[in-house]
Amino acid sequence: MPIMDFLKGQFIDVIEWTDDSRDTMVYRFERYGHEIKYGAKLTVREGQVAVFIHEGQLADVFTPGLYMLETNNMPIMTSLQHWDHGFSSPFKSEIYFVNTNRFTDLKWGTKNPIMIRDSDFGPTRVRAFGTYTVKVADAGLFMTEIVGTDGEFTTDEVTHQIRNIIVQQFSQAMAGSGIPVLDMAANTGQMGDLVAQKISETIASYGLTLPELYIENISLPPAVEEALDKRTSMGVVGDLNKYTQFQTAEAMAAAASTPGGGMGEGLGMGMGMAMANQMANNMNAGQQQPHQAAHAAPPPPPVEHVWHVAENGATKGPFSKADLGRMVSDGSLTRETMVWTAGQDGWKTAGDVTELAQLFTVMPPPPPPPPA
Repeated sequence: MPIMDFLKGQFIDVIEWTDDSRDTMVYRFERYGHEIKYGAKLTVREGQVAVFIHEGQLADVFTPGLYMLETNNMPIMTSLQHWDHGFSSPFKSEIYFVNTNRFTDLKWGTKNPIMIRDSDFGPTRVRAFGTYTVKVADAGLFMTEIVGTDGEFTTDEVTHQIRNIIVQQFSQAMAGSGIPVLDMAANTGQMGDLVAQKISETIASYGLTLPELYIENISLPPAVEEALDKRTSMGVVGDLNKYTQFQTAEAMAAAASTPGGGMGEGLGMGMGMAMANQMANNMNAGQQQPHQAAHAAPPPPPVEHVWHVAENGATKGPFSKADLGRMVSDGSLTRETMVWTAGQDGWKTAGDVTELAQLFTVMPPPPPPPPA
């Protein structure tokens, strides 16, 4: 083997990056003078993408695999360098390794409270916090829009902007959801998915995506939480009158068992008198209720129906039920007479109206014939 080929083989580069951190998103492969030998070996591991920047322009992008840097697998670089017939001399280019794994357990939270309208509490301020996951979806776009020439780009340099976007989208989603504050804890999963989808649409222009977003807690102002605690305590206590009597009895027992007796006896007597007065008031109230009921105003009298009678194509009336009874007696109203009253569905014969049918049943039978 010629000595020049041997020496040439000794200078073939091996380009690779092993990430020993948990927050590095982009790492620039350091090479003196950025000079890369022809035929250099490029190793791109799973969860990485290698991006070549040539004279400030985005050139080739290599996905996971092992590559020999030659003209056949560097089409953009070959076009930029006008290597129409191949090349064998070193060339200058910057190589950036982009981490495409998910960066998890990143924190977010509302720096200031969010104002919403709640059906139970009215205008309410709430706070929220949680975690999210970010991932590089388009390495070339991410390099162009965010990284630039940063030699080592970490999550801290982009999470601040993402947190601001999360809070903005979360505020809009919460204010427009219409979910009561007390029910938000049961809907955090649905709200997290909705916010993550909205944020992914926004940060897609950065070459990023947000696979997951979790809402760990939604908190209310201290005054509202205190009111909720009191409301819960009232629900646990139940009947406040019985609870007050129980507390009074407990206090009396404690006072009676206090050594020295003077203050305890006075306190016990005072509480006993208070309970006696309360019982007397309850008895008086019970005695007054029937008396008050006796003097209650009577209900209004029922509204009597009035009737109209159709006779020879004309309408007569209105007549009361008593009037109709007299008309039955003198024979001017029969079962076949057409009658109508307010609320009745059209004209009906008097005999078919339940309220009037009884007028015909109480009529006396025909008089007996005169004696012979």
